[in-house]
Amino acid sequence: MIILTRKLAATLKCEAMPNTPLIDQIAQRVEHLLLRHEELQRTNALLATQVQELTHERDLLKSRLGAARHRIDALIDRLPQGTESKDNA
Repeated sequence: MIILTRKLAATLKCEAMPNTPLIDQIAQRVEHLLLRHEELQRTNALLATQVQELTHERDLLKSRLGAARHRIDALIDRLPQGTESKDNA
């Protein structure tokens, strides 16, 4: 909390509001931070939605990959066993 207070105090000193009382500077900074917080919450919600969509897409692709592997394995099993000896001769 002390670090946050020092950082806030340093930020307030750097702002170009020399004639504004400290309480007004703090109020303006808090309002700014609240707006930023709301913006970050909206961004986070959008990103969470994207993560869910991408997770669903990934799961579908993994399922399709598994099905394709199964079909390829089935095709390999249907190949005649004698083809290897003809290739080596």
